[in-house]
Amino acid sequence: MAVVSALLCAALATAGCGLGPGADIGAVGLTVTREFGAVPVLDTSVGASESDTVMRVLEGEADVETRYGGGFVHAIDGVAEGSRDGDPYDWFFYVDGVESPIGAADYDLEGGERVWWDYRDWGTTNHVPAVVGSWPAPFSDGIGGKRYPVALECLERSRGSFVRNNRTKEPRSCEVTREALEREGVEVASGTSDDSIQILVGPWAQVRRDPAAALLEAGPAESGVFTDFQPGVRPLSAIGRQRTNADAVFELLALDEAGKVGRDLGPDAGLVAATSRYGGLPVWIVTGGSPAGVRAAAESLDAEHLRDHYAVAIAGGETIPLPLEER
Repeated sequence: MAVVSALLCAALATAGCGLGPGADIGAVGLTVTREFGAVPVLDTSVGASESDTVMRVLEGEADVETRYGGGFVHAIDGVAEGSRDGDPYDWFFYVDGVESPIGAADYDLEGGERVWWDYRDWGTTNHVPAVVGSWPAPFSDGIGGKRYPVALECLERSRGSFVRNNRTKEPRSCEVTREALEREGVEVASGTSDDSIQILVGPWAQVRRDPAAALLEAGPAESGVFTDFQPGVRPLSAIGRQRTNADAVFELLALDEAGKVGRDLGPDAGLVAATSRYGGLPVWIVTGGSPAGVRAAAESLDAEHLRDHYAVAIAGGETIPLPLEER
């Protein structure tokens, strides 16, 4: 009987025979942080198997306490859900920069994912649909093993662009964004569709017309982004001509964890953020209060500026993680 069982298991090896984890599916990146990514805890690459879930990979690398039948993470390395100064704290996780719609124990891995766990205050919002800190995900390998077209939308004003050979040249900030994506091996699609990951590039005066981007003006509870814009006025002397609607600028406001304005970064600050609308695919926003701000944001599209941040502002050459620490 032992010989028969061994032969049967060999024949069913591709199914795992119930005796092992299954075939290797490649490496999975695992990051654990606290305080909106400000405090690093763990950053590693894990070899995963076809039976692995987000929960199983985490349990293999950290001391995890669970609840509700093992489907809910209560604590990681002794840091548990609770409250601090009356504010609720808990663990949240993202796969390829997208908040998971299902629990960690139910999220099957396909290989190549970037999994990020973060322990944070959720008093302002318990829903942050997308983050930028797993760059180049979700553009490079898709989300949860499924690839999507990447659509770059240039929403900068037409002044400054020009026509050559009957084609309009992309504004420089769009060129910089495209180059950043291409360096990561991302093929940028032309046009948009419901199954594409969008990346919007342009001054806030134009970008805010997009329904997903407009969520930022409704606050973190709607967009998951801790920032806001307020109308600003560029002096006529800086314009050098009569002001028009195309000259509208906005000042970028950085919010703290409570959703309150912490810093006014001015019109030349840039913003890189991500959100989604109605639970759809993530929409990335590369913007600023002015064209200078957009350029600063586009030039920050790399892991050095974005790693482990929910969103970032760029002001005077400084990278400012968002939200700001509450004081």
